[in-house]
Amino acid sequence: MLRLTNTLTRTKDVFTPIDPANVRMYVCGPTVYDFAHIGNARPVIVFDLLFRVLRQLYGAEAVTYVRNITDVEDKISARAARDFPDLPLNEAIGRVTQTTERQFHEDVSALGVLTPERVNRPGARVAMIEPRATEHIDEMRALIDRLVSSGHAYVAEDHVLFHVPSMPDYGSLSNRPLDEMEAGARVDVAPYKRSPLDFVLWKPSSADQPGWLSPAGIERPGRPGWHIECSAMSWKHLGETFDIHAGGLDLIFPHHENELAQSRCCFGTSVMANVWLHNGFLQVEGEKMSKSLGNFVTIREVLKDWPGPVARFNMLRTHYRQPIDWTLRGLEESDRILSGWLDRDDLDVGGQDFAPNVLDALCDDLNTPKAIAALHALDRADDRHGLGASLRAFGFARYERSCATPPIDESLIADLIDRRLVARAAKDWAESDRIRDELKALGIVLKDNKNGTTTWEVAR
Repeated sequence: MLRLTNTLTRTKDVFTPIDPANVRMYVCGPTVYDFAHIGNARPVIVFDLLFRVLRQLYGAEAVTYVRNITDVEDKISARAARDFPDLPLNEAIGRVTQTTERQFHEDVSALGVLTPERVNRPGARVAMIEPRATEHIDEMRALIDRLVSSGHAYVAEDHVLFHVPSMPDYGSLSNRPLDEMEAGARVDVAPYKRSPLDFVLWKPSSADQPGWLSPAGIERPGRPGWHIECSAMSWKHLGETFDIHAGGLDLIFPHHENELAQSRCCFGTSVMANVWLHNGFLQVEGEKMSKSLGNFVTIREVLKDWPGPVARFNMLRTHYRQPIDWTLRGLEESDRILSGWLDRDDLDVGGQDFAPNVLDALCDDLNTPKAIAALHALDRADDRHGLGASLRAFGFARYERSCATPPIDESLIADLIDRRLVARAAKDWAESDRIRDELKALGIVLKDNKNGTTTWEVAR
C-alpha cells in the first residue's frame, strides 16, 4: 500500500489512483537554455524512482509519466541572441534548445534516469512522454479562450491575464488565503491589471521575440506565459484531472498554484491532480548554491568527477521531502557503500524488482533512507538475488571508478561509532546494526571490547 505526503492536503495519505489501469503522473521538467544544475537533478531522480515504484505496483503498461521540456521562455531568447547573433531568431532559438535538450538527456541518462526510448515498447501503451511546450501552442490558445469566455481571464493591452479574485479558494496549494495575499499585495507596476495578483497567460511579442497567432481575438503575435504551458501539456496527455503532479518545493508558488487555478477554472473541476508532491531544497557544503558564492555546480561538472550511479545514490540517501546537503564527504560515502554492493562477485543481477522489504520502505512516502537500510539488511543476510534485483530496480548499474579512491575519513568513522554507542546504550539494536552495516559498506570492521569501547580496522 503506497502512502504519499500530499502538499494539497498536508497529510500522508494512501494513494488511490483514479483508474488503477491508467495511473498518470506529471513532473515539471527543464527549461532548456543552459546546463542543468545539480539541484535540477533532484526532482528528476526522485520522481524517476517513484515512476519505477508505480510500475512495479500497478504494471509497466498501466502507468503514464509525463515530464515536459520548456522550450519557449525569455531566457532562451536572450541566450539565442547572445550565442548566435548572426542567425535568424527562430533558427538561433532552435540551436540553443536542441543543444541544451541533448545535454540534459545525456546528463540524466548517466544518472540512471529512465527515458522514453528505454521504457516505451512497440505495440504497448506509451509509458513515458516528454512533450515540448512549442508543440502545444494550440492547446494553450484553447485553454486561454475558455478562461476568457468563462470570465476567469481578460484581455488588456494585448495581454491575457488570469483574474485571481475570480477563484475564491485560490492559494489552497501554497496555503496562502486570497484575502491575505490581497492585503499584502504591493502596488502593481502594470496598470492594466484588474488586481495586482493577476498573472499573465499570454503576452505580446516584439520583433526580437518568438511569436505565434494570439488567442482571444488579439491581432498582435504573442507568446505564452510560463504557467499555461504545463496546464496545456498535462491536459493533452493526461486529461482534465490526473493522479500525481510533482516538482521542486520552489515551484509550489507561484507556478503550481497558478497551474492549478487555470486548469480547475477552465474545466470546472475540484482538483487538477489528486496528489501534489514536492522535493526539498539542495545546498552545497552547507550553503545555498549560487554563482556569487562560487558553489554553483552543474550535473555535467559532477559527472566529470563522479560516476552517475554514485551521484544518484547520494541524492537518494536523503528523504525527498527533506533539504539535502550536497557534500564531498557524502559523495565519498556513497561511492564506498554502492561499490561495496555492486562489486560483489556473487551479486545476482538477474532480477529487476524491488525486494519486498525494500518496496515496503519505498511505499512509505518514498522513504529512501529506510529502503537503503533494507538493502544493508539484504547484504547482511547474504540475499544475493534480493540485493541485486533491488539495485537494478533502483536504477543502479556497475560502474568504473572515474576518480581515485578517497582516503579514509577517520572523523566520520569516529562519529558513526559514537552514534552506535549511543544507540547500544539505549538498546536500539536496529540502529546499532544499521550503523555497523554502513561502516562495513565503507570497508570498516568493528570490534566491541569488554571494557565497553569499540575499535575498528580496515577490512582486508
